[in-house]
Amino acid sequence: MEKSTTDASGLGAPCWASLATRSLTSSQEFYGAVLGWTFRATDLGDEFSVALYDGVPTAGLAELTNVVHIANDWTPYFAVPDADAAAARIRERMGTLAVGPIDFPIGRAAVAADRAGARFGVWQGRLVADWQAWRAHRPWWLDLTTPNPFEAALFYGEILDWASELPGSCEVGYEHDDVVLRDDGRVAALITAGAEGSEILPGCGPRWNVHFPVRDVGAALKTAVRLGGRVLERRISAQEDGATLRDPYGAVFCVASATGPPPAQGGYGQPT
Repeated sequence: MEKSTTDASGLGAPCWASLATRSLTSSQEFYGAVLGWTFRATDLGDEFSVALYDGVPTAGLAELTNVVHIANDWTPYFAVPDADAAAARIRERMGTLAVGPIDFPIGRAAVAADRAGARFGVWQGRLVADWQAWRAHRPWWLDLTTPNPFEAALFYGEILDWASELPGSCEVGYEHDDVVLRDDGRVAALITAGAEGSEILPGCGPRWNVHFPVRDVGAALKTAVRLGGRVLERRISAQEDGATLRDPYGAVFCVASATGPPPAQGGYGQPT
Protein backbone atom coordinates (compact mmCIF):
# COMPACT_ATOMS: atom_id res chain seq x y z
CA MET A 1 0.00 0.00 0.00
CA GLU A 2 0.93 3.64 -0.36
CA LYS A 3 0.71 6.48 2.14
CA SER A 4 -2.78 7.81 2.69
CA THR A 5 -5.41 8.52 5.23
CA THR A 6 -7.75 5.85 6.48
CA ASP A 7 -11.32 6.64 5.47
CA ALA A 8 -14.75 5.19 6.23
CA SER A 9 -15.70 5.64 2.57
CA GLY A 10 -15.22 2.61 0.36
CA LEU A 11 -16.15 0.16 3.11
CA GLY A 12 -15.75 -3.36 1.70
CA ALA A 13 -14.45 -2.04 -1.63
CA PRO A 14 -11.56 -3.53 -3.60
CA CYS A 15 -8.59 -1.48 -2.44
CA TRP A 16 -5.46 -3.23 -3.71
CA ALA A 17 -4.12 -6.16 -5.71
CA SER A 18 -0.97 -8.01 -4.78
CA LEU A 19 1.18 -10.62 -6.49
CA ALA A 20 3.05 -13.19 -4.42
CA THR A 21 6.03 -14.38 -6.45
CA ARG A 22 9.16 -16.47 -6.10
CA SER A 23 11.25 -13.84 -7.89
CA LEU A 24 10.54 -10.14 -7.50
CA THR A 25 13.12 -9.17 -10.10
CA SER A 26 11.86 -11.58 -12.76
CA SER A 27 8.23 -10.65 -12.13
CA GLN A 28 9.02 -6.94 -12.46
CA GLU A 29 10.72 -7.63 -15.79
CA PHE A 30 7.75 -9.66 -17.04
CA TYR A 31 4.95 -7.33 -15.96
CA GLY A 32 6.90 -4.24 -16.89
CA ALA A 33 7.24 -5.50 -20.45
CA VAL A 34 3.70 -6.91 -20.78
CA LEU A 35 1.68 -4.22 -18.98
CA GLY A 36 3.92 -1.17 -19.35
CA TRP A 37 4.46 -0.85 -15.61
CA THR A 38 7.26 0.88 -13.79
CA PHE A 39 8.21 0.03 -10.21
CA ARG A 40 9.39 1.68 -7.06
CA ALA A 41 10.51 0.44 -3.67
CA THR A 42 8.34 0.61 -0.55
CA ASP A 43 9.04 1.04 3.12
CA LEU A 44 8.11 -2.62 3.71
CA GLY A 45 11.54 -3.98 2.73
CA ASP A 46 13.48 -5.29 -0.24
CA GLU A 47 10.97 -8.08 -0.86
CA PHE A 48 8.25 -5.61 -1.86
CA SER A 49 7.66 -3.15 -4.70
CA VAL A 50 4.80 -1.02 -6.01
CA ALA A 51 3.83 -1.13 -9.68
CA LEU A 52 2.76 2.09 -11.39
CA TYR A 53 0.75 2.47 -14.60
CA ASP A 54 0.93 5.94 -16.10
CA GLY A 55 2.29 7.07 -12.73
CA VAL A 56 -0.68 5.69 -10.75
CA PRO A 57 0.01 3.14 -7.97
CA THR A 58 -1.61 0.00 -9.35
CA ALA A 59 -0.50 -3.14 -7.51
CA GLY A 60 1.99 -4.62 -5.10
CA LEU A 61 4.56 -7.32 -5.79
CA ALA A 62 6.00 -9.36 -2.95
CA GLU A 63 8.65 -12.05 -2.83
CA LEU A 64 6.96 -13.78 0.07
CA THR A 65 6.33 -17.38 -0.84
CA ASN A 66 9.44 -18.70 0.90
CA VAL A 67 8.44 -16.98 4.15
CA VAL A 68 4.64 -16.93 4.08
CA HIS A 69 2.87 -19.88 2.48
CA ILE A 70 0.87 -18.09 -0.20
CA ALA A 71 0.43 -19.48 -3.71
CA ASN A 72 2.26 -17.75 -6.55
CA ASP A 73 -0.75 -15.79 -7.72
CA TRP A 74 -2.68 -12.54 -7.67
CA THR A 75 -4.86 -11.68 -4.68
CA PRO A 76 -7.37 -8.81 -4.53
CA TYR A 77 -7.79 -7.07 -1.16
CA PHE A 78 -10.94 -5.47 0.24
CA ALA A 79 -10.91 -2.59 2.71
CA VAL A 80 -12.22 -3.40 6.20
CA PRO A 81 -12.20 -1.41 9.45
CA ASP A 82 -11.11 -4.43 11.50
CA ALA A 83 -9.16 -7.33 9.97
CA ASP A 84 -9.68 -9.54 13.02
CA ALA A 85 -13.44 -9.06 12.96
CA ALA A 86 -13.47 -9.82 9.23
CA ALA A 87 -11.40 -12.98 9.85
CA ALA A 88 -13.89 -14.11 12.49
CA ARG A 89 -16.77 -13.58 10.03
CA ILE A 90 -14.92 -15.63 7.40
CA ARG A 91 -14.57 -18.55 9.81
CA GLU A 92 -18.19 -18.27 10.95
CA ARG A 93 -19.38 -18.50 7.35
CA MET A 94 -17.25 -21.56 6.55
CA GLY A 95 -14.54 -19.74 4.63
CA THR A 96 -10.88 -20.71 5.07
CA LEU A 97 -8.17 -18.46 6.52
CA ALA A 98 -4.86 -19.14 4.80
CA VAL A 99 -2.70 -16.43 6.39
CA GLY A 100 -3.22 -14.03 9.26
CA PRO A 101 -4.38 -11.64 10.26
CA ILE A 102 -0.78 -10.43 10.38
CA ASP A 103 0.76 -7.03 11.04
CA PHE A 104 2.59 -4.85 8.54
CA PRO A 105 4.14 -1.45 9.26
CA ILE A 106 1.16 0.27 7.65
CA GLY A 107 -1.72 -2.05 8.49
CA ARG A 108 -3.06 -5.52 9.16
CA ALA A 109 -4.07 -8.14 6.60
CA ALA A 110 -5.40 -11.65 6.13
CA VAL A 111 -5.65 -13.94 3.11
CA ALA A 112 -8.58 -16.31 2.89
CA ALA A 113 -10.69 -18.42 0.53
CA ASP A 114 -14.45 -18.37 0.20
CA ARG A 115 -16.59 -21.51 0.39
CA ALA A 116 -16.02 -22.26 -3.31
CA GLY A 117 -12.25 -21.87 -2.95
CA ALA A 118 -11.70 -18.42 -4.48
CA ARG A 119 -8.85 -16.57 -2.74
CA PHE A 120 -9.13 -12.99 -1.51
CA GLY A 121 -7.64 -10.72 1.14
CA VAL A 122 -8.87 -8.19 3.66
CA TRP A 123 -6.91 -5.07 4.55
CA GLN A 124 -7.13 -2.78 7.57
CA GLY A 125 -4.83 0.21 7.39
CA ARG A 126 -3.48 2.93 5.15
CA LEU A 127 -4.77 2.95 1.60
CA VAL A 128 -3.34 4.45 -1.57
CA ALA A 129 -2.48 8.11 -1.61
CA ASP A 130 -5.46 10.24 -2.68
CA TRP A 131 -7.85 7.36 -2.07
CA GLN A 132 -10.90 9.21 -3.38
CA ALA A 133 -9.29 9.88 -6.76
CA TRP A 134 -7.96 6.32 -6.93
CA ARG A 135 -11.46 4.94 -6.27
CA ALA A 136 -12.91 7.13 -9.00
CA HIS A 137 -10.37 5.91 -11.57
CA ARG A 138 -9.41 2.47 -10.24
CA PRO A 139 -6.55 1.16 -12.44
CA TRP A 140 -8.02 -2.36 -12.69
CA TRP A 141 -11.29 -4.17 -12.18
CA LEU A 142 -12.31 -7.55 -10.78
CA ASP A 143 -14.58 -10.42 -11.63
CA LEU A 144 -15.28 -13.47 -9.52
CA THR A 145 -16.09 -16.59 -11.53
CA THR A 146 -17.91 -19.02 -9.27
CA PRO A 147 -20.65 -21.68 -9.56
CA ASN A 148 -23.24 -19.68 -7.59
CA PRO A 149 -22.99 -15.87 -7.83
CA PHE A 150 -25.96 -15.31 -5.49
CA GLU A 151 -24.43 -17.45 -2.73
CA ALA A 152 -21.06 -15.74 -3.22
CA ALA A 153 -22.69 -12.30 -2.97
CA LEU A 154 -24.25 -13.28 0.34
CA PHE A 155 -20.92 -14.62 1.66
CA TYR A 156 -18.96 -11.49 0.79
CA GLY A 157 -21.78 -9.17 1.74
CA GLU A 158 -21.88 -10.57 5.27
CA ILE A 159 -18.10 -10.28 5.65
CA LEU A 160 -17.55 -6.93 3.94
CA ASP A 161 -20.84 -5.16 4.80
CA TRP A 162 -21.90 -4.85 1.18
CA ALA A 163 -25.38 -3.38 0.69
CA SER A 164 -25.55 -2.41 4.36
CA GLU A 165 -26.79 0.81 5.90
CA LEU A 166 -23.28 1.67 7.09
CA PRO A 167 -21.89 4.92 5.64
CA GLY A 168 -19.63 4.31 2.65
CA SER A 169 -20.63 0.68 2.09
CA CYS A 170 -20.64 -0.76 -1.43
CA GLU A 171 -23.85 -1.29 -3.36
CA VAL A 172 -24.85 -4.62 -4.89
CA GLY A 173 -27.17 -5.19 -7.84
CA TYR A 174 -28.20 -8.10 -10.05
CA GLU A 175 -28.04 -7.75 -13.82
CA HIS A 176 -28.44 -10.58 -16.35
CA ASP A 177 -27.67 -13.27 -13.73
CA ASP A 178 -24.50 -11.45 -12.66
CA VAL A 179 -23.85 -9.62 -9.41
CA VAL A 180 -22.52 -6.08 -9.89
CA LEU A 181 -20.57 -4.40 -7.08
CA ARG A 182 -20.49 -0.62 -7.11
CA ASP A 183 -18.26 1.60 -5.02
CA ASP A 184 -19.49 5.20 -4.87
CA GLY A 185 -21.68 4.51 -7.89
CA ARG A 186 -18.87 3.08 -10.02
CA VAL A 187 -18.60 -0.58 -10.95
CA ALA A 188 -15.65 -2.16 -9.16
CA ALA A 189 -16.35 -5.88 -9.60
CA LEU A 190 -18.62 -8.46 -11.17
CA ILE A 191 -19.56 -11.89 -9.83
CA THR A 192 -20.37 -14.22 -12.71
CA ALA A 193 -21.46 -17.84 -13.02
CA GLY A 194 -19.06 -20.66 -13.84
CA ALA A 195 -20.10 -24.20 -14.60
CA GLU A 196 -21.08 -26.23 -11.56
CA GLY A 197 -18.46 -28.88 -10.75
CA SER A 198 -16.08 -27.82 -13.51
CA GLU A 199 -13.06 -25.58 -13.80
CA ILE A 200 -13.60 -22.01 -14.92
CA LEU A 201 -10.46 -22.10 -17.04
CA PRO A 202 -7.95 -24.92 -17.62
CA GLY A 203 -6.13 -25.40 -14.32
CA CYS A 204 -8.24 -22.74 -12.58
CA GLY A 205 -11.11 -23.27 -10.17
CA PRO A 206 -13.42 -20.50 -8.88
CA ARG A 207 -11.31 -17.37 -8.53
CA TRP A 208 -11.13 -13.60 -8.41
CA ASN A 209 -9.64 -12.36 -11.69
CA VAL A 210 -7.79 -9.05 -11.80
CA HIS A 211 -8.15 -7.26 -15.17
CA PHE A 212 -5.37 -4.80 -16.03
CA PRO A 213 -5.72 -2.30 -18.90
CA VAL A 214 -3.24 -2.32 -21.81
CA ARG A 215 -3.13 -0.14 -24.90
CA ASP A 216 -2.69 -3.08 -27.29
CA VAL A 217 -3.98 -6.48 -26.17
CA GLY A 218 -2.43 -8.37 -29.08
CA ALA A 219 1.01 -6.88 -28.47
CA ALA A 220 0.75 -7.64 -24.74
CA LEU A 221 -0.05 -11.30 -25.47
CA LYS A 222 2.88 -11.65 -27.87
CA THR A 223 5.23 -10.15 -25.30
CA ALA A 224 3.88 -12.41 -22.55
CA VAL A 225 4.38 -15.56 -24.60
CA ARG A 226 7.87 -14.49 -25.65
CA LEU A 227 8.80 -14.04 -21.99
CA GLY A 228 7.49 -17.44 -20.89
CA GLY A 229 3.83 -16.69 -20.19
CA ARG A 230 0.84 -18.60 -21.57
CA VAL A 231 -2.47 -17.39 -23.00
CA LEU A 232 -5.33 -19.31 -21.36
CA GLU A 233 -8.24 -17.57 -23.05
CA ARG A 234 -8.66 -14.86 -25.70
CA ARG A 235 -11.88 -12.83 -25.78
CA ILE A 236 -12.85 -10.57 -28.69
CA SER A 237 -16.38 -9.24 -29.07
CA ALA A 238 -18.26 -6.00 -29.53
CA GLN A 239 -18.27 -5.63 -25.73
CA GLU A 240 -14.75 -6.78 -24.88
CA ASP A 241 -11.19 -7.13 -26.10
CA GLY A 242 -9.26 -9.05 -23.49
CA ALA A 243 -7.50 -12.23 -22.47
CA THR A 244 -6.56 -14.38 -19.49
CA LEU A 245 -2.91 -15.32 -19.08
CA ARG A 246 -0.59 -17.28 -16.82
CA ASP A 247 2.78 -15.72 -16.02
CA PRO A 248 6.01 -17.76 -16.04
CA TYR A 249 5.61 -18.65 -12.34
CA GLY A 250 1.97 -19.73 -12.61
CA ALA A 251 0.08 -16.60 -11.54
CA VAL A 252 -3.12 -15.97 -13.49
CA PHE A 253 -4.18 -12.47 -14.54
CA CYS A 254 -6.26 -10.75 -17.21
CA VAL A 255 -5.64 -7.94 -19.65
CA ALA A 256 -8.26 -5.72 -21.28
CA SER A 257 -8.14 -2.93 -23.80
CA ALA A 258 -7.61 0.42 -22.14
CA THR A 259 -9.56 2.08 -24.97
CA GLY A 260 -12.74 0.04 -24.58
CA PRO A 261 -15.12 -0.42 -21.66
CA PRO A 262 -14.90 -3.56 -19.51
CA PRO A 263 -18.15 -5.52 -19.24
CA ALA A 264 -20.95 -3.61 -17.47
CA GLN A 265 -18.70 -0.69 -16.58
CA GLY A 266 -18.87 1.87 -19.34
CA GLY A 267 -15.13 2.43 -18.95
CA TYR A 268 -12.61 2.18 -16.13
CA GLY A 269 -13.82 4.09 -13.11
CA GLN A 270 -16.72 5.73 -14.92
CA PRO A 271 -20.17 5.96 -13.36
CA THR A 272 -22.81 3.63 -14.82
